[in-house]
This record gives sequence, structure tokens and C-alpha cells, in this order.
Amino acid sequence: MRLKISLLKEPKHHELVSCVGWTTAEEVYTCSDDHQIVKWNLLTSETNQIVKLPDDIYPIDLHWFPKNLGIKKQTQAESFVLTSSDVGEDGQIKIWSKTGMLRSTLAQQGTPVYSVAWGPDSEKVLYTAGKQLIIKPLQPNAKVSQWKAHDGIILKVDWNSVNDLILSAGEDCKYKVWDSYGRLLYNSQPHEHPITSVAWAPDGEIFAVGSFNTLRLCDKTGWSYALEKPNTGSIFNIAWSIDGTQIAGACGNGHVVFAHVVEQRWEWKNFQVTLTKRRTMQVRNVLNDAVDLLEFRDRVIKASLNYAHLVVSTSLQCYVFSTKNWNTPLIFDLKEGTVSLILQAERHFLLVDGGGIYLYSYEGRFISSPKFPGMRTDILNAQTVSLSNDTIAIKDKADEKIIFLFEASTGKPLGDGKSLSHKNEILEIALDQKGLTNDRKVAFIDKNRDLYITSVKRFGKEEQIIKLGTMVHTLAWCDSCNILCGLQDTRFTVWYYPNTVYVDRDILPKTLYEKDASEYSKNPHIVSFVGNQVTIRRADGSLVHISISPYPAILQEYVSSSKWEDAVRLCRFVKEQTMWACLAAMALANRDMTTAEIAYAAIGEIDKVQYINSIKDLPSKESKMAHILMFSGNIQEAEIVLLQAGLVYQAIQININLYNWERALELAVKYKTHVDTVLAFRQKFLETFGKHETNKRYLQYAEGLEIDWEKINAKIEMEITKERERSSSKSMGLKH
Repeated sequence: MRLKISLLKEPKHHELVSCVGWTTAEEVYTCSDDHQIVKWNLLTSETNQIVKLPDDIYPIDLHWFPKNLGIKKQTQAESFVLTSSDVGEDGQIKIWSKTGMLRSTLAQQGTPVYSVAWGPDSEKVLYTAGKQLIIKPLQPNAKVSQWKAHDGIILKVDWNSVNDLILSAGEDCKYKVWDSYGRLLYNSQPHEHPITSVAWAPDGEIFAVGSFNTLRLCDKTGWSYALEKPNTGSIFNIAWSIDGTQIAGACGNGHVVFAHVVEQRWEWKNFQVTLTKRRTMQVRNVLNDAVDLLEFRDRVIKASLNYAHLVVSTSLQCYVFSTKNWNTPLIFDLKEGTVSLILQAERHFLLVDGGGIYLYSYEGRFISSPKFPGMRTDILNAQTVSLSNDTIAIKDKADEKIIFLFEASTGKPLGDGKSLSHKNEILEIALDQKGLTNDRKVAFIDKNRDLYITSVKRFGKEEQIIKLGTMVHTLAWCDSCNILCGLQDTRFTVWYYPNTVYVDRDILPKTLYEKDASEYSKNPHIVSFVGNQVTIRRADGSLVHISISPYPAILQEYVSSSKWEDAVRLCRFVKEQTMWACLAAMALANRDMTTAEIAYAAIGEIDKVQYINSIKDLPSKESKMAHILMFSGNIQEAEIVLLQAGLVYQAIQININLYNWERALELAVKYKTHVDTVLAFRQKFLETFGKHETNKRYLQYAEGLEIDWEKINAKIEMEITKERERSSSKSMGLKH
């Protein structure tokens, strides 16, 4: 990615240009110390003087209202606010109404405030105080954050509403990236001159940095894509066009510098796509070096390459190319304006713009448009929205502990309409891509950097949210099977079968692949996980490719087709403990106890092999099911299965076996059966430890009751015979 610079031969302003702002993607306003406000038309290259300011007014900053969200109906910004130096450097921050009425004075300090920025939710303000940065909430008495950010005076700040990250630039010749808690994420090398401007692109993926004769384009993590050296003097202000494709810079020598972002690159399998010009893309197939050129009517704004399709949005249209045929794209007009995000799944893709979220098939058919109260599409990104073949997941911005789940085909809330709620704020979400809708899982990282997994199916009962790992910074699901990978502190971890946590959490560590990740330096990021190739971007911007074993994916394929013999054969061929552990969990999840027994034996879990054997000998289908559920730790569900089948004694017995004495007695009393059995086992248990009964309920029911083990054993034998007979009569009935 780089910047294509354009600069007029002669400057249009006679003095230093202090501020710049876009009204549309083709129109820019600039202000200068020559007291002129000039309008630039980038299509016709014309400039007009709009206003000549009084001689004692020197403009400092310019901001258009309303902020153009790239919606067609809102063709351009209506009015702008201009600040000038005659206000004085009084160290005050005041909030005004649109009509110019003073609402409040937010801060008063002894040093000048050189830069301010609204927080993403407009409930906080970030401002400079010498070398310090301060975040002040608008609510009175709320906690103020303050930290020393630079060794020189801070000249410029910006706070992005999509990624919630802060930029700062100072006289110490450095620019820095911070999170909203004031933690330093990136610290640049010192430049030759003070950094005079920084600005986020609207989508928060990249930012621009201005200094003396210097314009730099950087990734959100801080590393540089490109460095340009235009003859501009210091660049005092940078503004991005609303579509994030161009920047305008206010220059110290009277020039206004314009730059286009070009040479963005997208990769998928053997295809490389590069944006070579504003309206041209080059596609290269690296297998045979074949090159195709794609021409567009309007400038390209966003693109995504995945699942054998390239989706490109221009300012007015959307193009869908198949990797099998680059000559005949499917083209349709966009509903609203500027697309800020494109997400792809195997069957369809999602477009996000200022007006909404739209799901389309690769044939260009509109499918659905999910909505929820207070939805703000301008702040959604790839970390807060996830798409699979049947589900759309969106993290709520108003309450960051909530994930909204929608059915892809209708856009309606999933299941009983309840959203997914977590105890902490959620940072990143990702849906798995394969398998049945009923098994769809969402993985997410919360603000403590813990990784969780849960089912998206939400009917009545609260689905378990289970922790998979700690200190996870970035995650990705494989595009072709349900394997999850993440960067954990100093390790790269692959969860070959994450669903293991639902069936046998004890063997989860045996299903993982771990590799030292310290070589990827601080804050690496997973870019993609295609097939068995994981691509990681290191903190310096370089890409690292990791190949993982292809066998777990083949194993998942065999299991999903119920080819258990092939699965066992594959594990015997590979001879790896991780494969056997994955197969054990898969077999248990699919209730194939024969395969589970073989797999558990292979990983040396002898006690579990014995338990599986005892399950196989149980007389009824319900008992087997209940004990499989118990094996996975789902005690309540096991009890429900038995009670629904009328196997009350068996439900009581599993509670006795687990020493759930209160529940065992409660069931016996409720169903008026086996009270003496419960009391007998309780007494035996206490005698083993030489203790006496102290539980009031047990004392109450034991009063006047004689425990007769012969009678109890006979009753138990009768229950088992009854269950066996019932089950054989059922199977006879099925045969007839």
C-alpha cells in the first residue's frame, strides 16, 4: 500500500495553510493565514475563494457538521465550525451548542490546549496538556484518565470511533498509538522534525502522519506502509475523505497536498489482487503467472477476496467476480453510499455502510438486513461483526458485554431472540464456518484477554459459555473446517477440536497444537486461516506463514460423514496423541462408544475406557444417554433424560453416586419411592468415615425407619429387570 501524491505547481494560498476539511469525496475546503477560505473541486481541478476573513483572524481548525457518513441521501455536509487564534491560549475546553450558546466549561488548566478529540461514544473528550494526555468524561465526578505521553509538547491527537484507539504526535518528533486505557501500543522512532499532524482513516485500519516535508501512511498497529517526501514544509493538518481512499494535507508553504491510497493488496490461495490505480485492479495467479486487469467505472473503495470470490465496492456499485472467471463480474447498484466493511462466508457476503448491514448471495440477490436497537453501522469492523453460512453475529457498542445473533436467511434474531450476554466487555468475535446450524459456535476474546466459546443456539435454557484459553490477543477460525487458532501470550495455539470442552474438558490439552511465538515480536495479528495455512502479521508489518497438520481437518471430515472406521485408520496411520484425543472427543460428542473406547485406550485413559464399557452394558438407551451426559459433566441433563423416561430410581442412583445427597432425597420424596434406599446409602457413607447424621431432613425421614439391605437390593434388582424388559419390548416393537 502506498500514497500517490498530487501537488499543484503554484500554491493557491499565500501563507501557511492551517486547516482542511472534506464535504464530499470530490470537494475540499481549506483555510490559511492569508485569511482566505478556499473551495477545491477535485474533479474539475477548480478552486474558488469562498470567504475572506478579517485581518485579525487566523484560522486554526475546521470541522464540518454533520459528519458525512457516506449515505446517498445526505449528499454533503451543511455547515462547518472554524476556530481561530484570537480566542487565545487560555487552557480552557468549552462545549457549545450548534447555535453558539455556551453549554459548559469542561476543563481549565494553566497550559494551552493544542488538540482535542471526541471519544467514540461522544461521552468523553481527549485533550492535550503539555506533555500529558487527558481523557475527561462529560459526566461530573467521573474518573479522569491522565498520563505522560511524550517527552515534548503534544501537538495533535485523534481518537477513532471504530477501533477505539488514540493517536498522539509531539515535538519530541514521535507519534504513538494508545488504547483508551492509556496503554502504549506503538512508539515510533524519532523523526528529524516534530510530528505536526496525525489522522485516522474513517474505518480505523490505517492512519496518516504529517511532519516537515513528510507524509507517512501507517497500519493501525503503528508500522509504516509508505513514506512520501513532498515539498510542502510542515503538514499542519490532515483530513481523510469519508470513503477513506484519499487524504488532504494543509501545508506550511501555502500548498495543499492531496494523496490517494493505492497498491492495496488482497491474497487468497494462489490469487493476488492489487489496486494499481483508483479504478484499476490487477489479478495475478501465482501458479501460472496469468494476469488479468479489472477496470471499474468509479473509484474502488473497499474489496475482499475469499471463498473463490472477489467482492469490490466502488462509490456507486458492487462488483462480484468469481476466481474461475474474471471477465464477467456480477454488478449491482448499492442501496446507500460508501461501503465501510465487506465480510465473506462460503455462501454469501455482507456489506456494511452508513445506512445499514446488507447480506447478498454471490449471484447478487439481496438476502436480508439485520437490525437492532441503537445500531451504529459506522463503527463496525471485522473484529465486531462475524458471518457464517447461517448466522450473523454483531457485538453491541452500547453494551459491550452483549453479542446480537441473527439468522442469515431472514435477518431476524436467532432462536428465542435473546442476545448472548457475557460478564465482561467483549473485544473480538468470530463464528465457526463449517457444520450444521445447530452446532454453530461463536468464539470471543474479552477485555481480560480470555478466550471463550459458546453455542449460538439460544432456546430457553442458558447456553454455557466456556473458557478455552487465557492471554489471547488475536484469533481466527479455519475457512474449511472448525479448527480455531490464536496467539496466546508467547505461544501460537491451535484448538484442533474446540468442542472437546463440551464433552470431556480433561483431554482438551491433548487436542491442542502449541508453538513458541516469541519470534513474532509484540502484538502480532492473525490475518487469515485458509486450509492448513495460517498467515500472521508481525508488529513490523512483515508476514509469516505457518502450516499446520492437515490430518485433523481430514478427521473432522470423516466424522461428519460418520466414517468411523476410516477415522480410526487415519489415527493409526498418523500415530499422534492429538489425533486420538480429538477422535475420542468427536466419538463421544456423536455417541459412538465403540470408537470412543478405541480412542481413549490409545491415549492411555484407562479409567474412561472402563466407564465407557460400563455404559455399553447398560440396559436402556436412556440410561446410556444419561451416563454419556454425565461423562461430559452434564449432570442436570442426565437426570432430566432419566426422569422423562420414567427411570426415577436411576435418576436417584446417579445423585447417590455423585454424593448429591440433598437432591437424591428430594427426588425420592417427590416420587414417593426409594426413600429407604437413599437413607441406607447415606448411612453406609457416614459409617465409612465414622460420622453421625446431622442433616435435619435425613434425621426426619430416618425416624422409625428400619434399613433392610436385603429388601433394598431386591428392589434395585427389580428396577434393573424392569428397565431391561421395557427396553427389550421397545426394540421388539420397533422390529415388528
